[in-house]
Formats: sequence, C-alpha cells, structure tokens
Amino acid sequence: MRDAVLVINAGSSSVKFSLFSCGGRGEIELSCKGQIEAIGLRPRFEARDAAGAAIGRRDWPEGEAADHARCLDFLMDWLGGRLGGGRLVAAGHRVVHGGRSFAAPVRIDAAILDALAALVPLAPLHQPHNLAGIRILMALRPELPQIACFDTAFHRGAPGLAHRFALPRELTEAGIERYGFHGLSYEYIAGELPRHAPALAEGRVVVAHLGNGASMCAIAGGVSRDSTMSFTALDGLPMGTRCGALDPGVVLYLLNERGMDAAAVEALLYRRSGLLGVSGLSSDMRALLASDDPRAREAVDLFVFRIGRELGALAAVLGGLDALVFTGGIGENAVPIRARVCRDAAWLGLRLDEAANAAGGPRISAEGSAVSAWVLPTNEELVIARHTLALLAGEGRP
Repeated sequence: MRDAVLVINAGSSSVKFSLFSCGGRGEIELSCKGQIEAIGLRPRFEARDAAGAAIGRRDWPEGEAADHARCLDFLMDWLGGRLGGGRLVAAGHRVVHGGRSFAAPVRIDAAILDALAALVPLAPLHQPHNLAGIRILMALRPELPQIACFDTAFHRGAPGLAHRFALPRELTEAGIERYGFHGLSYEYIAGELPRHAPALAEGRVVVAHLGNGASMCAIAGGVSRDSTMSFTALDGLPMGTRCGALDPGVVLYLLNERGMDAAAVEALLYRRSGLLGVSGLSSDMRALLASDDPRAREAVDLFVFRIGRELGALAAVLGGLDALVFTGGIGENAVPIRARVCRDAAWLGLRLDEAANAAGGPRISAEGSAVSAWVLPTNEELVIARHTLALLAGEGRP
C-alpha cells in the first residue's frame, strides 16, 4: 500500500475513521472506513473496504468498558496491519468550531489545543470530544502530525454583515457573532456541483445539509454568503434533538419564570427539542415518516416548513436562485422530504421530476425547470484528507 492519511471524527461514545491512500502526484483514494461505537459501554468495531465489503469486526466482552484511549490504541494497531509497508503520514481531525482565529486547517500543538479548548462553550456537544480524540492520538503517536480541519472555516469568507448580531459592539469584538457550521460538507458540495452542472460554478446555490444536525447555506461562485447556523450549532432549522432558531426571550422566560438553571436549559435546547421534542417519539426521521401518529406528522411538517422559510431567506441573500442541493443523511435518503421541499419551492421556479427524485437523482428537477435541484452525497472525510495532505506539502513534508 502507498502512504496513507487517517481521518478521525471523535464523538462522545464513538470514533469514526477513514483511511486514504495517497500517491506522489496528489491522488487520494479511500482504502477503508469504519467506526467504534458504544465506547464506555460495550464497544463495537466495524470496518469496510472502499467497495463496502466487511474487513474487520470486534465486539468487546461484556463488562470490559473500553474507553476512548483503549479503543483508539486498538484502532491504530489494526490500521498498522492495513498499511502493507506504507507509512501513515498524518491524521486529520474534524473540529467543529474554529472561532475567529482559525479560517484554514492548522497543524496542532499544545497552544492550538488550548485555543480550541476555549471554544468548547460554543460547541458543547462536539468540541470536547473532537479535542479529546486529538489528545489521545497525540499521546499514542506523538511523532504523527495532527491536523485540525474546521466546520466553521468555509463561512469565514462571508460578508461582514452576515456575521453580525445586533448587539453592542464590545460583545461583537469579544467574538459573539455568527460563525456557521457544516462547512466541510458545504466545501465538498461547492466543489462537486460544477462537475455535474458546470454552469453552476459561478451560480447562486442553496445547499441543504439535512441530518440529525441540519443547516442550509447560501453559496455564490463557490463561496459561502450566509448560513442558517450562527454562534453555535443550535440555531436555524429544527434538528434531531436541537430546537433551531428560538426567540431569546424564551430562554429568559425559562430562567426567570420556570426556575430552570443554565444546565437545564442547555439540556432542553440541545437534547430534548427538535424532532424528538415535537413528536415525543423519536429524533429519527425514518421513524417519523413511517409513523401514523399525528405528533410525528407535525414534527415532519414543521421541519419542512422551516426549510421552506429558510430557503426563501437565503434566496433573498443571493438575489435569486439557480440551484437547490440536498445532502446529509435526510437530504440524501428521505424522498418524501425532498419532494415536499421542492413542491413548496415552486414559487422560485423549481419543478420536481418525481421519478428522478424517487430514483435518488443526482438531478431531481424537471427538464426546463428555472431552478435545478440535486441530490449529492457529501464527503467531509475526503475534504479533510485533502486539506491534511495540502498542509503537509506546504510544510515541505513528503
């Protein structure tokens, strides 16, 4: 095997990984990918090759509650057997929040880790676990370069007004502003869409990254212009368990009138709201679409309604719309959600091709539609691998 780059996405109870082989002329190919789930309980390891065939599995015994460090140690040993004489040249990590300071991938050291740890309050569901994975891997393989790639970086090029809240200037200068997230996904789609429709390279596009975490982004000429997420990944669309956009007065009411403390409000807004909160049944769109319960239908209806509202706002930011792109777990797989969003967007000139939508695209708009619609699978891991190799090349490393 050729030299390789490892891409890591560490969560609270899981580690997702992808291993990419890389050639001397910059070629990057997926070698294998997988995950370790239920870390701290009864971890399960699974890996598949680029064709999707199973190539590795391990179930830890009952009572052996392996932690992240032991699981990552196992993973690194397992990957070593996959290299076939090649070298692992670096590990690239998804880091949700880069704040103002990190608008591009960066080589991680102790000072960088400290700066990223200061951003934990802005992404409490993700940032602590992203950084924990980095720290563990640095301890296991101190000689291995570690590269951080940020979900906020793609949005740093948006106009200044898109970043502003109407707050006192000193708070803005202290970093309370709109950042936007899912940037690695949007960066991939912005580069991939012109391959399908070259005319859209300079076009006005809204990308809907719809999954357990959901957001939308206005892109013009491949550059972010605005996003539904803002200071944290809590804003914008309703999500699996997150509320999305909310009148700040509701938070004040919960604190002052309902007697909730900050921790209880955080748990409510991040873990008990969204599709789960509205339906009272599930945060999984598949379960809601399959249910006859009126609460499930209401959760789906609200999700679709809010997508349509945000689509209109982002089209206004762009001064019109040339294309709508669906990506993410729901966007790529939920045919009824795509159909409803596209029908609601008829006022923008979008006409749905029902058969193409049922087949999964990639183009799902009808011939002659003024606005085209697409389904494009995202690949954040490939973006991270590319950035990691590019940064190493910039440092003069082979």
